[in-house]
Amino acid sequence: MKVTIIYDNEVREKGLKGDWGFSCLIETPDAPQILFDTGANGSILLHNMRRLRIDPNAIGIIVISHAHWDHTGGLSDILEVNKDAEIYLPASFRATIPGRKVSVVKEPVQICERVVSTGELKGIEQSLAIDTDEGILVVVGCSHPGVGDIIDAASRWGKTYGIVGGFHGFRDFGRLSGLSLICPCHCTQYKAEIKHLFPEQCVDCGAGLVLEL
Repeated sequence: MKVTIIYDNEVREKGLKGDWGFSCLIETPDAPQILFDTGANGSILLHNMRRLRIDPNAIGIIVISHAHWDHTGGLSDILEVNKDAEIYLPASFRATIPGRKVSVVKEPVQICERVVSTGELKGIEQSLAIDTDEGILVVVGCSHPGVGDIIDAASRWGKTYGIVGGFHGFRDFGRLSGLSLICPCHCTQYKAEIKHLFPEQCVDCGAGLVLEL
């Protein structure tokens, strides 16, 4: 499986644009492509997709982690291009999208083969638990419910291998012990501390980063 960071504060590849927000593409065998979050600005989202040779029309599922603008700002633009993708919204994101199949997520739900939503934790945010050959990879938006609580929720589907996404002000660093992959993105306040504590496991995030498991 493969996770490509499309939208982030930092960039890893020349020609991409950095901006406050987050979006990534998740590709797993025998399943539709999943766009997780849409960043803050649709023009930047689509620009980075073009540079990364990602076809917006090939996306079969769009998952929004939570209702904040830096994760939903590009949604209307991607929906203008992609007319068919199924959408999974957390229950706290009260949006109407006419003509689309929209699933409102409160409880854990299977998104597709190997990919499960944790459900909307603490009434604000859903994350994804992806079953990889290495274990469960957790993909998060901003981790408002808490990184530890998200890892605990995802662990019901297996041993957690790694986590990627925004960690916000998370600093209970011991909760990351035992993970083989740690990729703090976007809003993470303590990136330097995490990298210092977990130099072998930590991967620098940024638009253009590709994680293959």
